[in-house]
Amino acid sequence: MKQNKVTSKMKRLSSDLNVNTISAGALAAIFGCTGPALIIINGATKGGLTQAQTISWIFAVYFFGGVLGLIIALKNKQPIAGAYSIPGAVLVVGSLSNFSLSEAAGAYLAAGIIVFILGITGVIGKVMHWIPVPIVMAMIVGAMIKFGTGMITSVEQAPVIAGSAILVYLLSSRFLKIVPPILIAFAVAVILSVVMGEFQVKDMESGFILPQLVTPSLNIDAIISIGIPLALLVIGAENAQATGVLMSQGYKPPVNQMTIYSGIGGIITAFFGGHNANIAGPMTAICSSNEAGQKHGRYAAVVVCGVLFATFGVFAGVVIPYVTAMPNVLIGTIAGLAMIGVLLSSLQEAFSSQKFQIGSFFALLIALSGVNFFDVSSPFWAILGGVVASLIVEKADFKVTHDYENGKGTASNASA
Repeated sequence: MKQNKVTSKMKRLSSDLNVNTISAGALAAIFGCTGPALIIINGATKGGLTQAQTISWIFAVYFFGGVLGLIIALKNKQPIAGAYSIPGAVLVVGSLSNFSLSEAAGAYLAAGIIVFILGITGVIGKVMHWIPVPIVMAMIVGAMIKFGTGMITSVEQAPVIAGSAILVYLLSSRFLKIVPPILIAFAVAVILSVVMGEFQVKDMESGFILPQLVTPSLNIDAIISIGIPLALLVIGAENAQATGVLMSQGYKPPVNQMTIYSGIGGIITAFFGGHNANIAGPMTAICSSNEAGQKHGRYAAVVVCGVLFATFGVFAGVVIPYVTAMPNVLIGTIAGLAMIGVLLSSLQEAFSSQKFQIGSFFALLIALSGVNFFDVSSPFWAILGGVVASLIVEKADFKVTHDYENGKGTASNASA
């Protein structure tokens, strides 16, 4: 019986692996393995970590992040990608000079335990169910619009590469719908980058390095400075973004399960000196976009991304010098093109209704601002600020929505 189930699942996966899902998954992996990897490398250098410790960090977040995405995507048949918190990496980078690696690992472990407890108790699921969808969608727009603006600024920096990619994308969308437009745009951008000599291999040693185990040591100052803010970032930035993106694409994300898996990821990676493996917002956005093909099969894009992430983690010491050679303008342009569908659907969901307009607007502004209070990034504050604004100005919208969900209202008064 079990063998038949496995065979059936493998057949479905095989049928869902097509040019759309493979290209979306590959692009998500390329995005995640370039710029974000440089944040870790630069941070590890500033923090005085050895090359072996740096590779262990990269191995932890990419390998276990990829595996996490594989498991949860296959389990739920939803495009829920795993990776790590990019804002969390920035947070950790600023703190490494103040604590030893084992103390930092202890803080990572504490963060993972906090996230796991919040998931296993169901607290996050209840909170996310209560938060109005338009406010979440507005936060998504504010948090991810930087990918859209980054695409435009890339045209200023490299007009031939970025401009050609955008033009090819638009023309392919109009005249050549058989092949995903973003795949053609990416191919053109890569060819132009190579021809123009924009690929720059960094001066780094290349070779296979085994990851090192780290023994976490608990330090209260490190837990307060790193652990608690990191836990809030995982929940309030990555998981919230991924949840909002999935909702905007018509999925019903398993919020508590996503939180539990993110907590487990944080606990495991701590023993390799990695700051957290969790559900990833940007990669989920790319894999769940319209570019990834039919809705029911988009989870296969995460399978591709997860396999590439895990492979990147295992062979990080070998491939990093070559992967990071890819020009930033190429990555910025393709990431912006990949986010078009997500941004459009989120904007429509955020402002198409008359409900929660003030709250959604404040959520949009706060997420756009990029504010960072107490080392917690803007997506968390965007949701909090949007809900507070709606509670003050639009309190009646909460009552109408609550009554409708409990069968006390009609569809008409729910959208009033």
